[in-house]
Amino acid sequence: MKVIVGLGNPGKKYDNTRHNIGFEALDYIADKEGISINTGKHKALIGTGYMGGEKVLLVKPQTFMNLSGESLRPIMDFYKLEPEDFIIIHDDIDLDVGRLRIRRKGSAGGHNGLKSIISHLGSMDFPRVKIGVGEKPKGYDLADYVLGHFTKEEQAIFAERFDEVYDAVQLIVMGDITEAMNRHNKKK
Repeated sequence: MKVIVGLGNPGKKYDNTRHNIGFEALDYIADKEGISINTGKHKALIGTGYMGGEKVLLVKPQTFMNLSGESLRPIMDFYKLEPEDFIIIHDDIDLDVGRLRIRRKGSAGGHNGLKSIISHLGSMDFPRVKIGVGEKPKGYDLADYVLGHFTKEEQAIFAERFDEVYDAVQLIVMGDITEAMNRHNKKK
């Protein structure tokens, strides 16, 4: 089983913010696969289904971004999973808006949600799908920027990119992260 996690913050006021792009991408995947993410369990909203014949859990932690690991550790323990069974979808301010970068493993890179996950899972060895939300403008506070809303132009870019996120996640679920990286880590 694979656990596909979209990172974000719970609550309407965070809808369409840069930090919630993981939630939005997960909603897109859920819609494509016909999976409802509506079960409250393990401090998360969870949906269960299949992707390419593989059982998957779709997870939206409800702990707020900086505490995401608090939701994932109980899932790992309950289902007897390894860190590499998790696929984390999250925002990245070091990538241009809409650009994807797939990684097999790695550090938190300054992302507090990833720091929490690494701390609670006890490992950096889990795949991640990074979605670029653009660099913070000079003089902006980082928290204000990542909690800021997308422009209409940026929303249009993401609407086009979610199919690529879906393809990358499918490949990772099927055990072909190398192909996911080859297809989606190049500049468009």
